[in-house]
Amino acid sequence: MTLASKALRQGSLPAAPVPARRRASALARGKALLSALALAGCLALANCDDQESAAAPPPPVALTQEAMGHYCGMALVEHPGPKGQILLRGDERPVWFSSARDTIAFTLLGEEAKSIRAIYVSDMGKAESWEQPGAANWVEARGAFFVLGSNRRGGMGAEEAVPFSDRAAAERFATEHGGAVRSFAEVPPDWVLGDGAAPQAGPEAGPAPSGGAEHRHTH
Repeated sequence: MTLASKALRQGSLPAAPVPARRRASALARGKALLSALALAGCLALANCDDQESAAAPPPPVALTQEAMGHYCGMALVEHPGPKGQILLRGDERPVWFSSARDTIAFTLLGEEAKSIRAIYVSDMGKAESWEQPGAANWVEARGAFFVLGSNRRGGMGAEEAVPFSDRAAAERFATEHGGAVRSFAEVPPDWVLGDGAAPQAGPEAGPAPSGGAEHRHTH
């Protein structure tokens, strides 16, 4: 009996070395499988994002006594003028704002949230009065018309972007109180952020950028 056959019978024969070519082939197949799994995961996440983006935006939340302004930390009902709320992805609670102008500012600041699903502002064409803008008469800001530079002041005493769902109503307001009518995209960022004067009636302003990075918010 040879040493090899004796070792085989005793179960101590060392395994034959795997050829380098077979090891390389197995390693390549493993890497390909991991790459395929990673790609599938990315496609699944992208598909989820696309489905969420295509889905109808969440409805607005009725204004309550407990709603607190994101920037001022005060109850919204204590202030006159239009209000705003922004609904973010993954959070059913709105981010509240004491003015429509502050609502737009949230979409412009670099440190604020990008994962915006809906932006609502008070439709002042349906408001009971300037002091009582309404709890449920919201309009999606990106489809609204804003009067800039009027003689009415917002919740914090600053110039306001007065929103309307109907352009004719916005123009009537501008005729009575002054200012210029602009769409959401035409509201100048420098005016919103306090660095410029409100545009007057005449040539339309350039589009306002949207975006910003995610930020933890308070309610």
